[in-house]
Amino acid sequence: MDKVDFKKALKHLYQPSENDFSLVDVPVMQFIRIDGSGSPESESFEEAIGWLYATSYPIKFSSKTDLDRDYVVPPLEALWWADDMSAFTTNDRDAWFWTAMIMQPDWITAKMFNKVVKQASSKLGSPPDTLRFELFAEGLSVQILHVGPYADEAPTVARLHNEYLPDNGLVENGHHHEIYLSDPLRSSPEKLKTVIRQPVAHA
Repeated sequence: MDKVDFKKALKHLYQPSENDFSLVDVPVMQFIRIDGSGSPESESFEEAIGWLYATSYPIKFSSKTDLDRDYVVPPLEALWWADDMSAFTTNDRDAWFWTAMIMQPDWITAKMFNKVVKQASSKLGSPPDTLRFELFAEGLSVQILHVGPYADEAPTVARLHNEYLPDNGLVENGHHHEIYLSDPLRSSPEKLKTVIRQPVAHA
C-alpha cells in the first residue's frame, strides 16, 4: 500500500523557497477546523490542537483499514488575525484570533469525521463548539518558508506586506496563514520550518 505524504505530493504548497516569495494558486481543500482567541500558548489553543489530532489520526487509521488508502497526517496550520492588526507588532497576544486546522484528503468524508468525533468525545469530553469539517477556498496567495523561531517571523512578514505586495500590484485578501512543518517539541528553535502564506488579490 502506497503512503501519500502531501508535503511531497503538494510540494509547491508545502515546500516554498526560504529566499524568495512565490505566488501560488491554492486549490479548495477540506480541513478539520477550530476557532478561538488568545496566544499560541493559551489553554484554548492547546485544547484545539489536541482535538485536531484526536480526530485526524483516527481518520487516517480508518482510511488505511477501511479504504486501503494510507497517508501521512498533514501538518498543523493556523490562520491569525486581530481587530487591530497592530496587536501583532506590539505582541498583544490576548487580542489575537485564530483558526487552527489540519487538512484532510479529498476521499475523507463528513461521515468518517462525525464517527471519530463521537469516539474522541468518550475520552476527551464535549468537543469545542467550533470543531467542524469543511471546505476552505484560499486561492491566489503569496508564500515563503521561514526557518527559525516563530518570534523571528516579523521582518519577513513586514517585507511581504510592505514591499512584495505593493511592488507586484497585490493586496491582502484573507488572514495571515502559517503551516507548521516542524514539531517544536522535537526541533530546536533555529531549525523550525514554517510556511508563511498570505492570500492576495490584484489591486
